[in-house]
Amino acid sequence: MDKYRVLKEVFGYDTFREGQEGLIDHTLAGRDVLGIMPTGAGKSVCFQIPALLFSGITIVVSPLISLMKDQVAALNAAGVHAAFINSSLTEGQYRKAMEFAAQGRYKIIYAAPERLMTESFLALTRQAEISMVAVDEAHCISQWGQDFRPSYLKIAEFLRILPRRPVLAAYTATATKAVKEDILCILGMQNPFVTVTGYDRKNLYFAVEKPKDKVQALLDYLDKNREKSGIIYCNTRKNVEEIHQRLVQEGYGAVPYHAGLSEEEKKKNQEDFIYDRTPVMVATNAFGMGIDKSNVRFVLHFNMPKDIESYYQEAGRAGRDGEQGECILYYGGQDVKMNEFLIQQQMENEEFDWEERILIQERNLERLRRMTFYCFTNECLREYILRYFGEYGGNYCGNCKNCLTEFQETDVTEEAKAILNLVKTSGQRYGIQAITDAVHGSDNAKVRQFHLNENTYYGTLKNRTIVRIRQILNDLLVKEYLVLTAGEYPVLHLGKKGKELIEGTEEQVLLKFPKEQPKTLSTEKKTKQKVTEEVKYPELFQRLRQKRYQMAQEKKVPPYIIFSDKTLRQMSTYLPVTKEEMLSINGVGSSKYEKYGEAFSEEIQKFIEENRIEKE
Repeated sequence: MDKYRVLKEVFGYDTFREGQEGLIDHTLAGRDVLGIMPTGAGKSVCFQIPALLFSGITIVVSPLISLMKDQVAALNAAGVHAAFINSSLTEGQYRKAMEFAAQGRYKIIYAAPERLMTESFLALTRQAEISMVAVDEAHCISQWGQDFRPSYLKIAEFLRILPRRPVLAAYTATATKAVKEDILCILGMQNPFVTVTGYDRKNLYFAVEKPKDKVQALLDYLDKNREKSGIIYCNTRKNVEEIHQRLVQEGYGAVPYHAGLSEEEKKKNQEDFIYDRTPVMVATNAFGMGIDKSNVRFVLHFNMPKDIESYYQEAGRAGRDGEQGECILYYGGQDVKMNEFLIQQQMENEEFDWEERILIQERNLERLRRMTFYCFTNECLREYILRYFGEYGGNYCGNCKNCLTEFQETDVTEEAKAILNLVKTSGQRYGIQAITDAVHGSDNAKVRQFHLNENTYYGTLKNRTIVRIRQILNDLLVKEYLVLTAGEYPVLHLGKKGKELIEGTEEQVLLKFPKEQPKTLSTEKKTKQKVTEEVKYPELFQRLRQKRYQMAQEKKVPPYIIFSDKTLRQMSTYLPVTKEEMLSINGVGSSKYEKYGEAFSEEIQKFIEENRIEKE
């Protein structure tokens, strides 16, 4: 069997996605690989296909129980023998799993990093041939990553004591340059083949809203999307509980998830959401990593996350099936202060010495600033995110709020120079609020205390509103004319571009202010937005979804394990009834056809007969 046959017969796909084939080929050739691929790009296939072609066992290191269960359930549904080893197993289940593993019954074993150095697991590695170790969510190994897990540091030690070093594969969806270097270095990857397929998810719509009443904005959105499944993220347990209670009062099906709930409550709520029994999950960031629910149509952030990495990973849980997903962030001024407080709390992490804690805090505050700038930029939101991860594209994506809003460009060069000159002449010693008040001509205690009322540029912009001054100042930060220092009391410094501007460059500073009405999209732009595949027979699509739900309940698996919405849409368009026709549908492999295909074929045949449809 070769890679193409495995791809088709096991996973039901005719062609590889971008980046997959190169990673698979180098893995099969015995070379270490690192794949940085966006959520939904098919990372798991990159190590699962080589695992099925290698002679020995593949160990997949995974950080979360829910992730392991989902991956193993999906593999078993596809006819692949796989198991997981983690703390959710009873002692008897654990012994049986290790016994079967030693007998070679499993091709793929998922294991928590904490399990690697246990005597029973090491004994398994001495008895069985280990062909590959795959590290999923590899960014967890970096202390500069948003999800650092000290237990991931055990992986390198585990690799060193294996009787024979296997092929090493590492995969993640989000990694800045520093995190990528950590993965390569800490894991000790040898001559690795590295692929970065890009971070762009064209099917996701991005928006930042600044509503006066966040709760009402949330309810208005849900009212228009009652039939859809989605996640609402909050930054505290208190917010989760309050939002959940309000949604239940308003008649919405919702469940909460945060670290304060019991394991039984978390498990039940997670399963209710994954199995489509409850459409909405209200959660802290404790929920989500590795949750492979393909039909999440929206991710709403009730609070701004602490960094772009966290935001993009959480937002990326929408539209994993490649269909349209909406990612909306509701920004409020208190979000910044709450995140600063949470970052301060991390200073108590005893994993690091004091100097390391200070350095990590400074980096976290810098990442928070970049996240805050995202909420204020009037440029393309997608481009802002991609640029953060080192990618550069066009300034128009056609699928974010900023690109779909008409702006009016205004020359704010003189206002910008006034702010920059005040920062310079006051010694670059003051923060945003003090500079804003001084340039506006405010006569408050802080301005007098710092003697800013004696500065030449004091009151230069007294005819501008505080709101307009803050808009200009935020834009100067986003465009790096100004830099905000790290630390407990951040102050404004001139950036390189800011120095050049006040030293006489003829450059204009243009700021885009949104008009009240969004512009009417041209046909071309509407086409760009359209990513969800059209369904020829929507009534059949609903029937197949109902059939899938019933089967999922009977077999006690999440609906998407059977077939994704995308697969059902294709069935509802092409009306496959024979085995050959069904196997031509994306997502239908031989094993899945044997388990589920005939039941769906029968449902399609009934629909054809009832509606007297003549197939082409």
